Amino acid sequence: MPKLTNHWQRQLDTSEKPAYLMLADLIADDIRTGRLSARDKLPTLRDLAVELRLNYTTVARGYAEARKRGLIDSRAGTGTFIRGSSPSLPLRGGGGAEMTMNLPPEPQDAALLERMRESAARVMADTDPWDLLRYQDFGGTARDKEAGMQWLRRRVPDCRLDQILVCPGIHSVLTALFSQLARPGELICVEALTYPGVKAIATQLGIQLHALPLDEEGPMGESFEHACKTLRPKALYCNPTLNNPTTATISRGRREALVDIALRYAIPIIEDDAYAMLPRQVPPALATLAPELTYYITGFSKTLGAGLRNAYVRSPSARQSQRLAGALRATTVMASPITNALSTLWVEDGTAEAMLQAVRNESNARQALASKHLAVHGVQPVGESFHLWLPLSSAWSTLEFASYLRTQNVGVVASAAFSTDGMPPEAVRICLGGPMTRDECDHALRLIAETLAHPLHPHATVM
Repeated sequence: MPKLTNHWQRQLDTSEKPAYLMLADLIADDIRTGRLSARDKLPTLRDLAVELRLNYTTVARGYAEARKRGLIDSRAGTGTFIRGSSPSLPLRGGGGAEMTMNLPPEPQDAALLERMRESAARVMADTDPWDLLRYQDFGGTARDKEAGMQWLRRRVPDCRLDQILVCPGIHSVLTALFSQLARPGELICVEALTYPGVKAIATQLGIQLHALPLDEEGPMGESFEHACKTLRPKALYCNPTLNNPTTATISRGRREALVDIALRYAIPIIEDDAYAMLPRQVPPALATLAPELTYYITGFSKTLGAGLRNAYVRSPSARQSQRLAGALRATTVMASPITNALSTLWVEDGTAEAMLQAVRNESNARQALASKHLAVHGVQPVGESFHLWLPLSSAWSTLEFASYLRTQNVGVVASAAFSTDGMPPEAVRICLGGPMTRDECDHALRLIAETLAHPLHPHATVM
């Protein structure tokens, strides 16, 4: 691809950024502009080093950085390919099997749907519309915060009103916290497999992510302590309950160990507990073990619906809550008063709890389907989770498997999207929720199982 490398050479020649970071940026830009597409093959390390007049190590670091960002996949004997992201495709029967976006299922419960409609209509009927169309102080009204405190106390019983902010989604809170706790070039510890949005935030802010290896209990304490001693991280970020993507929940013992280390080294903790309301039983929140260090965040996008962009954050103190409000106000102005009003009413009148219970029940039913079709292939279904983690055998690479399934109108996400250490395992995340019906979910899971059982031409889709 001489045209492409000519373009890259010009950009590299004029940039002051380290060449390996610039190389990853160029790949990202070309994917965004359409110059590179999913499954395009990139030059080998040696060929690219020659074409760009860079040393081999610099190009290797550039490809490693691109892998870390989920832009490319590499496999010995096959080459390096663009991951990209393809639009969802319909199933042959006319439905959708979009299993890439991690959305709660949508239970088709007539009584619940009527209750949701009635509550939504009541918000507009009982409120002056102009009140909902004006600017409000950041963090929500007193009533919104009361509802937030009621919801948060399920996991953090001692939270106070002056510690709580109502925000426009968890992602906005993470962006504000990362920018507040770390400067460009500084480091935040994260799980080796984590929410891809964190990688995007860190890239945007110029913050480095230090991956903590995972075992069956969660991030390894020894690695975290070593990082605290040698790297001086500015925070620990974790997704401790039903981790996205692995579905793992950090054990109580490991939570206590991580908190002990954070307390000894005074490392702030960002606890992204987006899925915590789904399981009926879960170890205590990190915020209850280290309240003076922990920012506890949860919301509705991963429990009720992605369009309900409301999040609640409990800061370690009232003063830190005010500081966070300033950072959030600078980037998001405020959460939508209309969305706040709907969320608040749903918490107050029990609609949110009814929706949560319906999502739990539907998730359990879909996990049962996953167990029926995929348990033999190493999937360990987790009740009340609406995503699962599928390890792959040597017959498939993640790129080949995801690409082949796409030709069969099923979308899954390869592990590179979640990897922060540049060494993604051979695995994919499969979402069981969203607008997909239970029958469509069953059909897609059966197709995935058949693909695993009969990998007739695993290289056929790699071009």
